[in-house]
Amino acid sequence: MRFLRLTLGLVLVAGLTAAGLVAYNGYASFTQPGPLDATRRVVVEPGMGLEQIAERLAEANVISAPLVFRLGAKLTDQATRLKAGEYEFAPGATMQDVLDQLNTGETVVRRLTIPEGLTSDEVVALIEAAEGLVGEVPEVPAEGALLPETYHYAWGDSRADLVARMRASLQAALEELWIGRAEGLPLETPEQAVVLASIIEKETGVAGERALVASVFINRLNRGMRLQSDPTVVYALTEGTGPLGRALTRADWQIEHPYNTYRIDGLPPGPIANPGRTAIAAALNPEESEYLYFVADGTGGHAFATSLAEHNRNVVNWRRVRDGGQTQ
Repeated sequence: MRFLRLTLGLVLVAGLTAAGLVAYNGYASFTQPGPLDATRRVVVEPGMGLEQIAERLAEANVISAPLVFRLGAKLTDQATRLKAGEYEFAPGATMQDVLDQLNTGETVVRRLTIPEGLTSDEVVALIEAAEGLVGEVPEVPAEGALLPETYHYAWGDSRADLVARMRASLQAALEELWIGRAEGLPLETPEQAVVLASIIEKETGVAGERALVASVFINRLNRGMRLQSDPTVVYALTEGTGPLGRALTRADWQIEHPYNTYRIDGLPPGPIANPGRTAIAAALNPEESEYLYFVADGTGGHAFATSLAEHNRNVVNWRRVRDGGQTQ
């Protein structure tokens, strides 16, 4: 009987020692650097359970022992608090690090930059191509309804929600800038300011020129002169679907279209693109000038003129530069 008790005691001690070794090895595995040798992104989809998450992490080589990861999640009371989303894990991240990141929901922040001056068709194309967004854009927004800038989003955000944010950003910027507009502008509504800003945006890519270009159009509007803006003719020809792909011709300037500012008086009926905040600010606070004309100068900017004779000389210079000659 004494021998039996001694034998059972030795077996119990051996079992406890083995369990302790297993626990120790498990803890060491849980806290030691993981197998990742480079940053890696992993998507945890909504509805995934702990076992599915552990298997996905193992398949991505983020962790090496799914069972240890699951036990660690349960023992630390985090098994039911893991959040869906796109995660970026650092090289050598421990299972404890990975679990903490999934528990806090520290997901990847994605960015989508919308350049100034794109049409709504072009903006929607960028949104549809953006990785990580879900759903469809219900309809192409009206021109000038979206504010170009860099937008942050997370994996799984909806395209419709992003478009709504772009609309709200445009309205917020427009309301703010309209309040601080210059006095005496020939613009009756904020919507007209967006129309003019869209033309300014398409006329120059030089930020420092926008207020001066705005002054030309404001001066022409105040004098009852037609705007005669080439980008409005391009929009009339393409309906905003994309670039024209060729130079304008004399015949193009003669087309009967409500957006052809060579043929209509005043502003066209709507924007020709989505202007940025700087262009809207320029339309509402133009520089003071007597300029009525401008043309490209061959350096990326424009040459401005107060008279048609001066403008014609600038046009001759521009054609000379375009054709490989020198300016006078």
